[in-house]
Amino acid sequence: MSSTIRSGSFVLACTVVAAFVFAGARSIGNDYVFFAGYTVLQFIVLATAWNILGGYTGYVNFGTAAFFALGAYATVFFHKFYPLPVPVLLVIGAAVSGLIGLGMGYLTLRLRGAFFSIATLALAVVLQTLVVNWNYVGGARGAYVIRPAEVPELALPYIQYLFLIMLALAVMAIATARIIEHSKLGFGFATIRDDELAAEASGVPTLKLKLIATTLSGALMGMAGAPFPYYIGYLQPSSAFALEYAVNSIAMPMIGGTTSWVGPLVGALLLGTLQQVTTVTISSAVSLLIVGVLLVGFVIIAPNGLIGLWRQAFLKR
Repeated sequence: MSSTIRSGSFVLACTVVAAFVFAGARSIGNDYVFFAGYTVLQFIVLATAWNILGGYTGYVNFGTAAFFALGAYATVFFHKFYPLPVPVLLVIGAAVSGLIGLGMGYLTLRLRGAFFSIATLALAVVLQTLVVNWNYVGGARGAYVIRPAEVPELALPYIQYLFLIMLALAVMAIATARIIEHSKLGFGFATIRDDELAAEASGVPTLKLKLIATTLSGALMGMAGAPFPYYIGYLQPSSAFALEYAVNSIAMPMIGGTTSWVGPLVGALLLGTLQQVTTVTISSAVSLLIVGVLLVGFVIIAPNGLIGLWRQAFLKR
């Protein structure tokens, strides 16, 4: 009962913070804040989703871009077939990517370590090849998805509407990660991460827990990708399956810390903001270079990320 109350209080606190963030962004009066903020929030969701499998369970997934692209191309499919509201597309993106995550997990989770990571990378390559040859969703030439100028029901410009949706999705992803971390499910994930053989010997249903992790992680990534075609306006395979999604979704939790829900949030805010500033002031090509340098530096100096450094300093005191 007390854990339920704490979880409810946490969700309420996140909602209040999100409301202040949205009000603050509107008070600035510059649409670029919403364009840049959307990208940062998108990476918060992706980093948190990756961490459910990669951080909590210890299975490194290189196929983030595949799940993200599945959500994006599900939106393109329905935009051409029968346009649906973005919240409905979020549910569809979660269902499609979650089911693919479940199937991928069933086929690959018997592999461990680098073999599992290579299998997830192969999944991304296979899905990109399928999309490139699927003319209905644009194929190699891409597809236009023209967003409306505004949302009359909410009296909001459409980019602010997308920002608000991604903000709500970020709150949901963070709340989900925290609830998992402090639940029996999270403790089960931790046993797999620490010593899977010992967990199996102790009777922990490791395959079942890993399937739950891949499904949840994939569903959140698909939800992050669902609004993307409306944000970018023109979706092509190279943008949906971009390297930056795979790299950032790994680097952000690693830099922030992978054993807690706070780590991906801190890493995404730090790296996402830095990348947006770099894109405007220097060049977008420098963004991945910065991520790579920071990732190597943190792996060497602080393998447990910023949260790990903070905990060490706190314990010393």
